[in-house]
Amino acid sequence: MCGRTACSLGADNLRRACAYRDGRGRHRQPDWVRPDTYRPSYNKGPQSHGPVLLSRRHLQHDADSSERVLMDMRWGLVPSWFKKDNPSKMPFNTSNCRSDTMLKKSSYKDPLLKGKRCVVLADGFYEWQQQQSGGKQPYFIYFPQSKDATAEQKEGDEEWKGWRLLTMAGIFDCWEPPAGGEILYTYTIITVDASKDVSFIHHRQVKTILDGDEAIRKWLDFAEVPTQEAVKLIQPTENIVFHPVSTFVNSIRNNSPECLAPIELGAKEVKVTPSSKMMLGWLKSCQEGSPQKKENDLPKWKSQFIHSPSPKKTSTNILQQWLGKGGEPAAKKHKA
Repeated sequence: MCGRTACSLGADNLRRACAYRDGRGRHRQPDWVRPDTYRPSYNKGPQSHGPVLLSRRHLQHDADSSERVLMDMRWGLVPSWFKKDNPSKMPFNTSNCRSDTMLKKSSYKDPLLKGKRCVVLADGFYEWQQQQSGGKQPYFIYFPQSKDATAEQKEGDEEWKGWRLLTMAGIFDCWEPPAGGEILYTYTIITVDASKDVSFIHHRQVKTILDGDEAIRKWLDFAEVPTQEAVKLIQPTENIVFHPVSTFVNSIRNNSPECLAPIELGAKEVKVTPSSKMMLGWLKSCQEGSPQKKENDLPKWKSQFIHSPSPKKTSTNILQQWLGKGGEPAAKKHKA
């Protein structure tokens, strides 16, 4: 099963969620580069586009390397030296990059040594556990969330109170068609050996998570932090939680909050009931910018859709509240 991620925040909230302190200690929000290309998704796969953070100096040579920008890039690195006229003709998969070979393979080594480091943003990512029956059980993996994840964001609040985004270490490159044309920006996500907590799901490699703003700063600031020091950040982390989700996520065509919804293992496969269809429609209408519903209008979670969470490493109550806010945490409510 190929890797998948979810990033459901709208463009404005995504920018607010990525706020940071610059080299002078000022509170900053990264500027968007070509924000019109970004599309939120609950089920994003390789070859699709996704949001990444990178140093502004990659795009503006006289910029402070500690400044960050947001950019929508295609998942699946196309090296700058690739000579075919179509990036889809790449003969190998570059959606993920193993940490133990990233300094050996030219596709990754060349951009890495040039400082082309980025941070891939997501609500979380999916991994599939091989079952004895021969099937695979999907799990959703993400940062532990505080109760603030469902709080209403108020105008003037500097600190983001919504969903804490998962921040994954990536490498990007810029490919220009041999015949000329628009430069294509692409990225790969670095993977490491699975930590003890998630090894029962996927015992080999999982995505590298950068935990905290200091780790993000060091990974992005290529002018101040050399490659040899930056790669020390590529380590497994225990600071993650997870829960099983429906095989509904197995199809890339399915792109709704149901992809993230926790299920009870051993329960009968989740089916979309009329009540859950109503709830999904409500969430969809909220994400598309329709007026915020009153709290009493929110359809109740039904047991046919959300089952009791697994007891292991979950923070699903926060997730359910977050989904109940419309799939876009801390969205500002429209006045009646």
